[in-house]
Amino acid sequence: MLTKKEQRLRRARQTRIRIAIQGVARLTVNRTNLHIYANVISGDGTKVLASASTAEADVRRSLDGSAGKGGNAAAAKAVGKRIAEKAKAAGVEKVAFDRAGFAYHGRVKALADAAREAGLQF
Repeated sequence: MLTKKEQRLRRARQTRIRIAIQGVARLTVNRTNLHIYANVISGDGTKVLASASTAEADVRRSLDGSAGKGGNAAAAKAVGKRIAEKAKAAGVEKVAFDRAGFAYHGRVKALADAAREAGLQF
């Protein structure tokens, strides 16, 4: 019997294999109860080209300045917008979305939609 985390990681592995074959930069998302993190990783998987999260001081200030507000959809939108800006600054326009086995719903969807609106192509 697989644990909930092992099931998620199994789903994530399958997605990463498909993305690796494409050889395109990937936008990975990780969420915890308190924060959400996003990284743009190079096509060969060796370098992090851009990263953003609700743990960053700038993002936390924009979210009312309170420390515990990183676990909602509004915070995910802010991170999505920020990761798109940083990725474009690093010269990345097109990415493959790697949701790391998380359901495409709620905060993960909010982050993806915000990144698309800010000009990142999936």
